[in-house]
Amino acid sequence: MTPATGIDAGTRLARLCRALGNPARSAIVRFLQTQKSPCTCGAIVSHLPLAQSTVSQHLKVLHEAGWVRRTVEPPRVRYRLEVDTLQEFKRLAAGL
Repeated sequence: MTPATGIDAGTRLARLCRALGNPARSAIVRFLQTQKSPCTCGAIVSHLPLAQSTVSQHLKVLHEAGWVRRTVEPPRVRYRLEVDTLQEFKRLAAGL
């Protein structure tokens, strides 16, 4: 991935921040950061005081922003933190 610069960097940082702007999504990212292997939605739900449908919606937003990678293993979907996105976020935030 080519590093974003100028207005593109600002746009990307804003998109990443918007996805983390909800406390539940931030908690999901923090949880996934501690996991050594991909997790199911159920595993995430067991660590948060949220309904499965709510966690699923938050995972969708995180996936669309690039924070989470999902792997379909029927009948389950497994989620993991996209480490490259975390590094990108750190780099973009450091540039403020």
